[in-house]
Amino acid sequence: MKRGLLIGVGTLGGLGAVFAITPPQFGTSGPTGLSALPGKAPATSTPTPAATNSATPTKTSKPNTPTTKPTNKPTKSPAPQPAQTTPAASTGVSGTFDGNTAQTRWGPVQVRLVVKDGKIVDASALQSPSGDSRSRSISSQAIPYLVQETLAAQSDQISGVGGASYTSTGWFTSLQSALKKAGL
Repeated sequence: MKRGLLIGVGTLGGLGAVFAITPPQFGTSGPTGLSALPGKAPATSTPTPAATNSATPTKTSKPNTPTTKPTNKPTKSPAPQPAQTTPAASTGVSGTFDGNTAQTRWGPVQVRLVVKDGKIVDASALQSPSGDSRSRSISSQAIPYLVQETLAAQSDQISGVGGASYTSTGWFTSLQSALKKAGL
C-alpha cells in the first residue's frame, strides 16, 4: 500500500515539474486571452486509436503481383521557386513607448519599447515582480530572455519563460499594449 502511494505521488510530482518548466506560448499560433493565463490549460482532445485484436491474425498478402509498373519516362521535378522574403514593414515610427502595467499574482510588469524607423531596437522592463527575494531572482533571469525574444520576434510572437509564467504573461500583455501604442 505504501509503495503504491509513493509511486503515485512521485508520478504526480514529476508531471508537476514538467508542467512547471514548460514555457507558455504566446501569439496567434497558440492560445490567447484567458486560456493563455497560467493554470488555464486549453481543452484538447486526442483521438484514441481503435483497438486491434491480435489473437486472430488476418492474412492480407496477395499473390506475387507487382504493385507498380516500371516506366522509362524521366520524371520532372518542379522548378525551384525563389525564396520568398517579405521586407519589414517600415512605418517610419520612432520613439519610446511604454506598455500598460500588467498586474500579476507576484507583482506588476511593464514593458518599455524603443522603436526606430518601425523596428524595435530595445526593450526593457520598467516594472517587474520584486516583492520578495524569489520574485527578484525569477525576474532577473526571465526579463533578459523576454527582452531577447521580443527583439528577435519584432512582434508579440514570443515564447514565455518556464518557471516564470506569471512574469511572462505580464510581459506579453504589456508588450501588446506598447506595440499598439507604437502602431506596430
